[in-house]
Amino acid sequence: MNLCLFDLDHTLLPIDSDHEFGEFLIRTGLADPVDYRRRNDAFYQQYVDGTLQLHEYIQFSTSVWRLLDDARQRDLQARFMAEVVQPAIHPQALQLVRQHEAQGDLVAIITATNEFVTRPIADAFDVSELLAVRLIRDEQGRVTGEIDGVPSFREGKVTRVEQWLAERGRTLADFERVSFYSDSPNDLPLMELASDPVATNPSPALEAVARERGWRILRLFS
Repeated sequence: MNLCLFDLDHTLLPIDSDHEFGEFLIRTGLADPVDYRRRNDAFYQQYVDGTLQLHEYIQFSTSVWRLLDDARQRDLQARFMAEVVQPAIHPQALQLVRQHEAQGDLVAIITATNEFVTRPIADAFDVSELLAVRLIRDEQGRVTGEIDGVPSFREGKVTRVEQWLAERGRTLADFERVSFYSDSPNDLPLMELASDPVATNPSPALEAVARERGWRILRLFS
């Protein structure tokens, strides 16, 4: 069996679901259109620049919805999927996932976006294995704004993949081929461990690295 890992935002999706969820909260009237947008944009730029402090961002990005009751939270997820995510899921991205599954690969999505936003997205791709940023919940089951364990971000993606495989009695070395599709230089630690790193819809910085190292470049979206 081979292993195939997919980043999510700007890789399988042509959008950043984390940032877009913030914009969605503004449109629903739950978040301030001036201050929240300013901070959401600033955090996104930090991510692009490779300087994001993820714990600080998770506190901010969950602050608007985490105190809502469960029904309101589920409604937000459903509306976000219908209004933003589903229109952004392209057939060629679905086909790529299905292709690896048809080959018998073990397939997972690994993303620095939190599980509240991304679990429904992984379900839409029919991928059960999701390694997202896990959120701590209190005794009442409410999200606290803190990260549970190692965040799946930068070097943390390597750790999370290794932990996930260890739970299944496997290591990366057990697979003949390990593919990893990503758009971002934030994912270089994991890309460098893959036998088949694929720069997918790459940022200029990642494209430069891919060309220098002879990695495959894939453009799913025009």
